[in-house]
Amino acid sequence: MSIRKYVRKGYEAYLAFVMNAKETELRIESVSIVCEYPNAFLEELPGLPLVREIEFGIELAPGTVPISIAPYRMAPTELKKLKAQLQKLTDKGFTRPCYSPWGAPVLFVKKKDGSMRLCIGYRQLNRVTIENKYPLPRIDDLFDQLKGATVFSKIDLGSGYYQLRVKEVDVPKIVFRARYGHYEFLVMPFGLTNALVVFMDLMNRIFPPYLDKFVVVFIDDILIYSHDGNEHAEHLRTVLQILRDNQLYAKFIKSKFWLKEVEFLGHIVLGDGIRVDPSKISAIVERKPPRNVTEVRSFLGLAGYYNDATLNGLGCVLMQEGKVIAYASRQLKSHKKNYPTHDLELAAIMFALKIWRHHSYGEKCRVFTDHKSLKYLMTQKELNLRQRRWLELIKDYELVIDYQPGKANVVTNALSKKSLFALRAINTRMALLDDSSILAELRARLMFLHEICDAQKGDSDLQARRVQCELGVELDFRINSEGCLMFRDRVCVPRDDELIRKILHEAHSGCLSVHPGSTKMYYDLKKWYW
Repeated sequence: MSIRKYVRKGYEAYLAFVMNAKETELRIESVSIVCEYPNAFLEELPGLPLVREIEFGIELAPGTVPISIAPYRMAPTELKKLKAQLQKLTDKGFTRPCYSPWGAPVLFVKKKDGSMRLCIGYRQLNRVTIENKYPLPRIDDLFDQLKGATVFSKIDLGSGYYQLRVKEVDVPKIVFRARYGHYEFLVMPFGLTNALVVFMDLMNRIFPPYLDKFVVVFIDDILIYSHDGNEHAEHLRTVLQILRDNQLYAKFIKSKFWLKEVEFLGHIVLGDGIRVDPSKISAIVERKPPRNVTEVRSFLGLAGYYNDATLNGLGCVLMQEGKVIAYASRQLKSHKKNYPTHDLELAAIMFALKIWRHHSYGEKCRVFTDHKSLKYLMTQKELNLRQRRWLELIKDYELVIDYQPGKANVVTNALSKKSLFALRAINTRMALLDDSSILAELRARLMFLHEICDAQKGDSDLQARRVQCELGVELDFRINSEGCLMFRDRVCVPRDDELIRKILHEAHSGCLSVHPGSTKMYYDLKKWYW
């Protein structure tokens, strides 16, 4: 009634609609396959986990005596939260009051969502704990398994550590001291040496038949990957059934399903490849351009390190069909700085073969180096002991060593020398006389454009690129007004030896050629062709 009165008097009125955000949140019932396993997802763990094949244990260094640290002082608000969390942990059976000569202090750490996590300061206990050397998976190996996958689901085990029991004999060692008494954990707490590897061991024993087939596990993150939707439905059902059988519970709100791209281990994984998570490089991307020498040095310190190559570092690039697979660089150890140039260049090849052995072993590959004498390494008669040892390792690979001038090998030079790229494009200007006549005009036109366009139709790889380009998948490729496939404004040349010879002959012997030399001609052609 009062609203109607104000409207009649001429007051402005606004209509507001309030919606409960929780109603729009994704529900288990609405997710395909996941809806069949509602009991695999719990917001809160029900209580003590079942007794598993693996339990967390602590092996101490010989002669270790019990360690007890006085509790830290806390603010009144922290004490209130501490009391509530202790009660919650005790009610679930995760902790219990005790008497023990051991004791670690309690502290709070803020989580991403702003809430406080109870943490125990086990630093002194960790110093006397014998470290478990259980192997953790290499992140680059995990990413290698994802090739060809287009559908992803990621499952996050809620409070994963609390789903693993502690050996009864080791429970007294992980006691923590608080204002309200001594408490001991019956489940594996955060912050202990070996907790991570023990949990990794548990996951490896649960998923052994499916690891690196359609499941990748890193600690409590489970990534399921498939080539298509039908395959993914089967894979997702298999993983959820295993979790249910082993009474391992995931958090639905932290898990994601049926994705075309997914954030995993600081990277964005999608069907076309892997890229860095934008949030991880936002500090560099959003940084203002440096305005003076001090700011330039500050930025270089943030983004990387720069030094001289032949004295301090090695650099290499792994490529396939013109696309970069991986970059690598490293600093030289002090004794390697004394190597002669020949051995130093050979060391770079050995470095590349070792770190990328999983890519290159058993495959035919070609090595490009800017040290010409390495091209004749296989036929060289006099070799020192170091070179002989390296040569025996090289013979395990099917590789050919080719010479490429340093000027053409700019990427690896940049990785090793960390020098700035030379600007290889020169801007030309047209000078106008007072009478507005053109003094000179140089115009370079692409050779054999129509012939190249016709030849593209017979190249299956370029035709596949063309289809992807038309679908908007390949962002680096486009089709120009003449119907020719382009890669970043360069014409795509098919693998036609006769056509390539024509282009090279015209560039070298044509009427406009000035015989600039092989390296200069290579860069000139590279501006136009791909």
